[in-house]
Amino acid sequence: FVVGGDGKIYEGAGWHKVGAHTRGYNTRSLGISFIGNFSDKLPNENQLKATKDFLQCAIELGELDKNYRLFGARQVSATASPGLKLYNEIQNWPNYSRSP
Repeated sequence: FVVGGDGKIYEGAGWHKVGAHTRGYNTRSLGISFIGNFSDKLPNENQLKATKDFLQCAIELGELDKNYRLFGARQVSATASPGLKLYNEIQNWPNYSRSP
């Protein structure tokens, strides 16, 4: 799934197909990407709200366990993703996990 600057969620592989977002985690995780570079700035409020709403919706649909663990790609691979500012932000979100 991809979160656009317009606050809309765009479907990539979808719910029941294996994505190619994070080697070693593709078969057991849900990948969410943000359009933009968030090393020096946060995504806009629409993007952040849409993502939080999407996670709640995924739980309600039974696609995501309510006790899911949230982490950034940088925690499991050699990448700057999701960008330092966004990574610092998600560390304050419910379900953030220091270790995947």
